Amino acid sequence: MRGEVPATASVKWYFKASDETEFSELYIYENKYGDIIDPRFHERLDWNGSKKTTDLQDGSIFILNVTYNDTGTYRCVFNRVLSYVNYEFETKTNKTIVMNVVPRLTRGMASILSEVMMYVSIIGLQLWLVVEMIYCYRKISAAGEEALRESAAEYLAIASESKDNCAGVQVAE
Repeated sequence: MRGEVPATASVKWYFKASDETEFSELYIYENKYGDIIDPRFHERLDWNGSKKTTDLQDGSIFILNVTYNDTGTYRCVFNRVLSYVNYEFETKTNKTIVMNVVPRLTRGMASILSEVMMYVSIIGLQLWLVVEMIYCYRKISAAGEEALRESAAEYLAIASESKDNCAGVQVAE
């Protein structure tokens, strides 16, 4: 989308069911207004494209309440016109989508089992982390007490040496 070149765009959707040979018009969106053409899709289509603009950048639609009858080929024709001062440039882009509707999948036993195992492993790892933290705390605490005892013994040894040296010194009169 370029602001310096005014443009308008329209989107047309076509549908060909799997048992049909030709496309039929499904939906048209232009001038900020959409219209459902195919009666099979009345009240089941919703515009999901660009809103509040005539220069569309997105031409997507939602199909609500999908049924097996929606299986088929969808074609989107995007028509954009760039308006210059003395010239209009028109581009058309086609996109084709083949959609196959399948029954809703349910979660298998493997999926449920893997989720349970994930939670069990998370809880197990957290318990192991707590045990490791307690072990490390005790080890650090014991090392700290040992270091305090060593420094206290060293301090007492230095103090007693100083006292012995002072006894040998006599005061001059």
